[in-house]
Amino acid sequence: MSGKRQTFLPILACAAALAGCPADRPVTVGVVAPLSGQWELYGRPIANGIELAHEQLSADPSFPRPIELAVRDSQSDPKKSAALLRQVYEDDGAMVAIAGVTTPEALEMIPVIDDEEKVLISPSATSPRLTGISQYFFRVLPSDFREGAKMGNFVAQELDIKRVVILAAESPYAKGIQDVFKSEFERYGGEVLAVIEYPTGTTDFSQYVREALSHAPQAVYVADYAFEIGSIINLVKRQDFRGRILTTSAFAAPGVFDQVGEAAEGVLLTQVVFNPDSDEPAVRRFVDAYQAKYSSKPNFYAAHGYDAMMVIGAVLRDGDIHSARDFYKELRNLRDFVGAAGPVQFDEKGDVGKFPRVYAIQDGELADFETVIEQRKREIQERLDELRRREREAARRAAEGGEGAN
Repeated sequence: MSGKRQTFLPILACAAALAGCPADRPVTVGVVAPLSGQWELYGRPIANGIELAHEQLSADPSFPRPIELAVRDSQSDPKKSAALLRQVYEDDGAMVAIAGVTTPEALEMIPVIDDEEKVLISPSATSPRLTGISQYFFRVLPSDFREGAKMGNFVAQELDIKRVVILAAESPYAKGIQDVFKSEFERYGGEVLAVIEYPTGTTDFSQYVREALSHAPQAVYVADYAFEIGSIINLVKRQDFRGRILTTSAFAAPGVFDQVGEAAEGVLLTQVVFNPDSDEPAVRRFVDAYQAKYSSKPNFYAAHGYDAMMVIGAVLRDGDIHSARDFYKELRNLRDFVGAAGPVQFDEKGDVGKFPRVYAIQDGELADFETVIEQRKREIQERLDELRRREREAARRAAEGGEGAN
């Protein structure tokens, strides 16, 4: 898509400014996403999810007013994304926007939303730096604080890994999550042997991988975006590294596992739960409609784009909304919303209380690694319980035999 204004459905725009716009007039929702460039692999499924939610809301005869989408392609340029966000607020009259797909884009947008005093809902930016950064910033995906903390805790306590090297980009996203991982890993007795950072835009990671493995770690934690993570994983595996490779949910982008191939097998990553095979009604409605529309199973990012749009729909359905200020107030009061990727309720800082789990890549798919570990623990406990039962039974029989001899 170009930078020109586009809509997913031909709905007439509100002719007046949204402040004071009659309740039956359309509400414009801005969408700024990387639909081309290096972050398209995140932006495209998110845009698909938004489009699907928009179609469902528009087709619902009980929905109180039409919604128009004003869509812009940031081309994966953070500064351009901020300028486009201002355009959808000012030129298109957007009451609210779904934008800030990546942390760099979201950070550039904060001054815009503060100037405009309008809500931005991010579907996927996760840096801890964004927590509480603006009263108008909300996100349906939790902060990396939870994701980094989960991995640090899990590998130290459940996998008994004690020595790790961190390999990370010099970017706000990577910095945020690797700092949390390091803090939590060390809190549970682990040692970070080295933190090796490389400039954003690096394409040859050979020297950084060699340096990382020279420390003889039990695991390497990689923090970056998908293709860069994939390149590093391939290099690490070529060095015949026998330890664990750990990374983030950014690696779980469409097509990346296939591109990395066998090297991705066994890699561990943290991600908020989204199960497209779930029988939950909200999940089934989303997944079935997505597959019918796009002829493919939706991923984690599509689900969060969908939920961001459905959150907007929930606010417009339940609230008496005439202005951007009204929308902000009603969003603050959102309760009991359950989306395709789980419940959404914002805290006072605009964050949601979802919790990630640890997944392993098996046969090119994500498998819940925590479930495997929990099952192994149960099996071990069952064997121990059986052994103790047999020991008690043997002791009882021995005691009975001794009494009989007397």
